[in-house]
Amino acid sequence: MSANTTRQQRHPDSDTRATTRELSLAEEEALDVIDPLRHLYSADDSDLLPAQPVSLRDQIIQINIEAPPLRPEESHQTIILSLAVDASPGCGGIAWPAGEALANYIARRGYTLQGLNILELGSGTGLVGLVAGYFGARVCVTDQAALIPIMERNILLNRLQSNVTATELDWAKPLPELQPPDIILAADCVYFEPAFPLLVSALSALVSPPAHAPEVLFCYKKRRKADKRFFSLLKRSFTWSLVDDDPTLERYSREAITLLRLFRRPRASGSASLDG
Repeated sequence: MSANTTRQQRHPDSDTRATTRELSLAEEEALDVIDPLRHLYSADDSDLLPAQPVSLRDQIIQINIEAPPLRPEESHQTIILSLAVDASPGCGGIAWPAGEALANYIARRGYTLQGLNILELGSGTGLVGLVAGYFGARVCVTDQAALIPIMERNILLNRLQSNVTATELDWAKPLPELQPPDIILAADCVYFEPAFPLLVSALSALVSPPAHAPEVLFCYKKRRKADKRFFSLLKRSFTWSLVDDDPTLERYSREAITLLRLFRRPRASGSASLDG
């Protein structure tokens, strides 16, 4: 059934009813089961995706990341990464503000990351994972298949092949076999509403204490009211706290960017569900 056909078969009063009150989470989920594509019928399709920058195709940019000083007399050191960006595979092929915020936060940890296993979800260009790899972490950057080439290119551009690998991880598919991570990173993954439950499910499958209890750093930019629905889903399986030891917190907060640390809720006894 096409999207247009589905739209035509909707109840003529459905749009009117939707404007009179906000649907509950249970009602939203019930509608998702009936019509998984319903979020794509928005009259304003720009509401589904973050604001797009000027179209970028096959360009290389430089990203400056501040890190702790190597010597006491220095105030800081600046890491310069080369980043291939390309919007043709989708918006994931571009560097986004929340990714830069998380990359800067990770860089502050410096070489304390050395030897840790780090998994990045929704990596896009791989920026955050590249920074962790620069400091000696063993990093797996992941995203959908279309973005693997750009991630691999960026690994090569920055000569981080020994520390960083790119792997396909589609949240809608079974998880690939992965090294248990010490840290999970995710930046700018909250923008496409149909993927919200898939992201929560993937996070839940990766974090199952006490056997697997990695630190989870989750950075996002608030863009629209629908973001609340993601956190309504997330709170079933996770609690969270604001990361408040970042000296750039105030600056990023002015840009509606928030960095959180997620904690898995205890599972109910006998529960086998991935999302708690």
